[in-house]
This record gives sequence, structure tokens and C-alpha cells, in this order.
Amino acid sequence: MNDVRIIKRYQNRKLYDTHQSCYVTLEEIAQIVREGHEIQVIDNKTKSDITYITQLQLLSDQERKSTRPSDVELLKRVIRSEEGTFTGYARSLEAKLGQTENIEDNLSPFMVNSESTTTQSNLLN
Repeated sequence: MNDVRIIKRYQNRKLYDTHQSCYVTLEEIAQIVREGHEIQVIDNKTKSDITYITQLQLLSDQERKSTRPSDVELLKRVIRSEEGTFTGYARSLEAKLGQTENIEDNLSPFMVNSESTTTQSNLLN
């Protein structure tokens, strides 16, 4: 859709959106992703790509703020999966089901709202 938006993470854990030239929160980054923009998060000191870990942190933050009841059984299935990771669980579901739509149904307890389901499931890829 658009160019990749670069977010710099400083040692004080502040996140700086180079596109908007301002500091942003995890919630604001989530909104950027929901809008369909690609992001890349770079540690300003080491210059390493920390996009994946930042998106995991974003998902965790969104889940903590969710008003829906948590699905402990789903979390157990993820932990007990072959890789023991959320990404591994989603990939195994994809292989078994062969359809992204079914994965979204199984992962719906992790989704913030139905409009962001597709965007958030894309974070798993």
C-alpha cells in the first residue's frame, strides 16, 4: 500500500515515527498498522530490526486492554503446540485448515475488534 514507515525505538523506550516526526505510543502504532501501513521498528542504538518483538508487545498490550473474557484454553493450546509459540500455532492451524478465514475464527479471542481481525492476523505472517 504505502512505503514502510520507520519507527525508531530509543533507549528510554520511546518510539519515534519518522514519517510524522513525533513520538508515538503502542496504541498509535496499532492504529497505523490497522490503517494498512507497513512499519519497521529499528532500535536506534544497535540499528537492529525489532519489528517482530514490538508487534508482539503491541498484541500483548491490546489483549491486556481487551474487555472480552480471556480464553485460557486457547492459550493452553498455543503453549502445548509443537513449537510452543503463537506464530507456530497459527502456522500449524493454517497448514491443517488451509484457509486464513478459519484461522481468524480460531484466533478471534486475540483480536481487538472485527475490523482489525485481518490486519492483526497479518502480523502473524
